[in-house]
Amino acid sequence: MFDGFALERVDVGGLSLRVRHGGAGAPVVLLHGHPRTHTTWWQVAPRLAEEFTVVCPDLRGYGESDKPAADEAHSQYSKRAMAGDVVRLMSALGHERFAVVGHDRGSYVAYRAALDSPERVTKLVVIDGVPLVEALERCDAKFAAEWWHWWFFGQLEKPAERVICADPETWYNAWTSNGPAQLGPENHSDFLAAIRNPATVHAMLEDYRAGLGVDRQADEDDRAAGRQLACPTMMLWSTQDDMEKIYGDPLEVWRPWCPQIVGHGIDSTHHVAENNPDELARSLADFLR
Repeated sequence: MFDGFALERVDVGGLSLRVRHGGAGAPVVLLHGHPRTHTTWWQVAPRLAEEFTVVCPDLRGYGESDKPAADEAHSQYSKRAMAGDVVRLMSALGHERFAVVGHDRGSYVAYRAALDSPERVTKLVVIDGVPLVEALERCDAKFAAEWWHWWFFGQLEKPAERVICADPETWYNAWTSNGPAQLGPENHSDFLAAIRNPATVHAMLEDYRAGLGVDRQADEDDRAAGRQLACPTMMLWSTQDDMEKIYGDPLEVWRPWCPQIVGHGIDSTHHVAENNPDELARSLADFLR
């Protein structure tokens, strides 16, 4: 897995991230979603590394990256904080300008990096995600039924950690839809290590709590100020997931933020890097080159 890639910990200012990186060419950073780690890219990153320098970190709180204590606003797990980690990581690795690709929760970090650091981000790809404020403002019965976990993870009256940590393998379907046959043995092993760690589960839920508060406010502020994505942007979505069911044409949700956005669906379940890595890698390479 990740043949030819280096695995190390990189200090990004007050905390360190676990990172794999390899390849040669224009740099691109790949950001995973919940509840994965960077190893979700194990079939995509080597393909891209034939043309690009590929950087795959565990987001803060996830996998083996550091897990800072959260404040009452959950701002340590804001997408702005995570995006800052990514920018500092790429500086530490010697990349002042880079493309960023994010899936699921990583898509929120990716577009926040592009909005906050437009001078650094050359291209943006978001996969299975729309701006948080747009998702929350469109919340109806259908959305709540499909994405009920957002509210379960985000509330604090009866924290979800106790339920999940009582049996994480069952909660995350670790032996069925998220088993080794679907994820690959080494990726599955890394996934198991993450979900079995109560500190990681807590940090992943802090990500969602930030999403309902400080992250939504950051999006609202950008929208009110008329900020838009300045770099070429593509959205990809899994056609067997619920993006089209909820939004119809997901690109229309993005157009106020990026009028020239392009994109298309990929025949896949939600975890597209594992379910259809060939088409995903082709789509990314075509756009990034």
